[in-house]
Amino acid sequence: MGFFAEFLRDRLCPILWGIASVIILALVVWLYGIPGEAVGYSVLLCTVCGLAVGFVDLIRELRHHRARLQCIRTAAYERNELRDEYGVAAHDYADLVQELWRRIETLQEQQYAERREAKDYYTMWVHQIKTPLAVMQMIVKSEDTEQNRALAAELFRTEQYVDMALGYIRLGEDASDLAVRECDLDELIRTSIRRYAPQFIAKKLTFSYEPANVKVVTDDKWFTFLLEQLLSNAIKYTYEGGVTVTLTEDAKVIVRDTGIGIAAEDVPRIFEKGFTGFNGRTNSDGSTDGGRATGLGLYLCRKVAHKLNVGLSVESEVGKGSTFTVDMKKEEIVAE
Repeated sequence: MGFFAEFLRDRLCPILWGIASVIILALVVWLYGIPGEAVGYSVLLCTVCGLAVGFVDLIRELRHHRARLQCIRTAAYERNELRDEYGVAAHDYADLVQELWRRIETLQEQQYAERREAKDYYTMWVHQIKTPLAVMQMIVKSEDTEQNRALAAELFRTEQYVDMALGYIRLGEDASDLAVRECDLDELIRTSIRRYAPQFIAKKLTFSYEPANVKVVTDDKWFTFLLEQLLSNAIKYTYEGGVTVTLTEDAKVIVRDTGIGIAAEDVPRIFEKGFTGFNGRTNSDGSTDGGRATGLGLYLCRKVAHKLNVGLSVESEVGKGSTFTVDMKKEEIVAE
């Protein structure tokens, strides 16, 4: 009914003109003394012709209306989709829409080029910064002193942030970035553990690993990135006790710590971009200064889990620690 009412309102002037014409015709014929049957017959013919033309116009407009709705639903416009539109205003609006789409496409191309340029720059920067970091690591390891060990720990954290920046940049790419193959989870986990061993020693945390012989189809690079983010998070917020990594027979990787835990009201939001919660504002000495965490680590973990089609869940209790579970077989991935 809404369409029909709009249709009648748009054709109000032609309808009124048609009614007026029929009335004038009937009045003139009557004034000339023509019999009433002839007058009635003329009015009837004019009315029937007018209704027939109006019905054809209604069907045509209904077809155009549905075509326009389809364009709106698909957010796409092609001039030939509305090629049967008629009227000066209709063609003007069609040209206007086409011009707007042309400008949108131009802006999209510009934005894509800018994003690509920024991505290339930051990717180059990340790779270049790794060279001086590696040199500094060699320098601080040349002499085993307490100061050098502290510097080595800070350099390792810097390398983590560099890897996080590179991961953040590359996560925006499509699935072509994946190199899916059969991987030995035990081997990947042990490699990450060896890399983080100095951090456990520096914080005097205990560590245990329960292995299993499990192979899955995944991308080893992105899985390692996900696991190391979880290990980094566990070390960062654990001040006494330790961290346990468990690999189950059903391909679940469980990272459990005895850290400060996560408040119940924060758990649903910890994977949101930029969200830090209470523990993200807590320093190693237990104080808060509002600037410790970026809120990107767990956000990137969720993005990587989505990219790999694996499950990622968390259980936590304040003061008792957190348990993160990566379910490698929640979704099936086909090897290339």
